[in-house]
Amino acid sequence: MPSFVKSVTFDCSSALLLAGFWAAALGSNVDEDSTDERAWVEPAGWGGPNLWFQRVPEGKTAKNRQHFDLRAMGSVQDEVERLVGLGASVLRAGDDLVVMADPEGNEFCVES
Repeated sequence: MPSFVKSVTFDCSSALLLAGFWAAALGSNVDEDSTDERAWVEPAGWGGPNLWFQRVPEGKTAKNRQHFDLRAMGSVQDEVERLVGLGASVLRAGDDLVVMADPEGNEFCVES
């Protein structure tokens, strides 16, 4: 019997901050039992793995070897602007794909 992805884990300096960003970005909520040491976000709507955030002492030092590709439900530009308003930053912008970073520098893409 095959395995399934239960959760995707982020090491971070502030579990609540990063969980709050991703919950807002994905239309979900931060679990009420979350703390700044550990926090989690359940998937909204279409399902998928939980997102788990755990505080670690070291900072991010290199490019992610794995990242999320988000599909914009409207225009890419509108979604990029919404995510920037939540705390993300644009790293590289193209017509149909924008590479962004979350508030702790984890790269992700937004595409049409």
